[in-house]
Amino acid sequence: MRFGLIANLKRIGAENAIKVILEWVKKNNQELVLSHELQEVVRDFALFCPREDIAGEVDVLVSMGGDGTLLSAARTAGPIGTPLLGINLGSLGFLTPLKPPQLDHALDAILAGKYSLDERMVLNTVVMGKKQPPSSDALNDVVIDNGAVPRLLDIDLKINGEEVVTYKADGLIIATATGSTAYNLAVGGPIMHPKIEAMIVSPISSFSLTTRPMILSPDDVLELMILTENREATLALDGQVMVPLYSREKVIISRADYRAKLITFPENSYFQLLKNKLHWGVSPYFT
Repeated sequence: MRFGLIANLKRIGAENAIKVILEWVKKNNQELVLSHELQEVVRDFALFCPREDIAGEVDVLVSMGGDGTLLSAARTAGPIGTPLLGINLGSLGFLTPLKPPQLDHALDAILAGKYSLDERMVLNTVVMGKKQPPSSDALNDVVIDNGAVPRLLDIDLKINGEEVVTYKADGLIIATATGSTAYNLAVGGPIMHPKIEAMIVSPISSFSLTTRPMILSPDDVLELMILTENREATLALDGQVMVPLYSREKVIISRADYRAKLITFPENSYFQLLKNKLHWGVSPYFT
């Protein structure tokens, strides 16, 4: 089997974790391809590949870092169908629950076929009349915010061509179930099990007592437009790809034609993850 590796070298423990996988592939007679930026810490190695191309060269892509590293990897691995294994190097790690000491066990299990593929819905975003970024997809969320000007925006929402609502808010979050525990949760949106395919629309600091988050069908097509005159806002995909957005520019958001594939193991539990990472259900009274 051919494994690929990307890693955030700014994370503490990254170099040691890279050594672990190098030793494992050698011991188990497997192939490994490293992303180009790892050349600065791995000298005597033959196979390197640009980060944006590596997913197409391997059977499994290992992402070492935090959720951000995995989200970035998902935008390249997802369309190809390459499974992703996330290893957490110190952040919250909601999408990367495994720690470096579990890496050997995880790789052994993958080699033995003792794993599952958790397929996650992805959002596709198009800004009409504008050159699209290299990747216009998001696994977590698509966010429109007020950018550098801390004033309310008027954001019009149509669903399947029907006029629904005009938000007066600091911004708007369109999240998947995967992203329900990210920015969406911070603004009071619901937690959704990642196996549910749906879109969550959550306003940011809405100037209304009656505007609440909505859960929509995955087949719905959303059309967003800033009605506030002479305003520049920011469109963010997974908080990583930033696109300037101007008044009257039309944004179309729909379900992508593929699902991101995350590797999980039988011992992993989503509800246990909620408890461990977000302290979900933990009593406020401590003994």
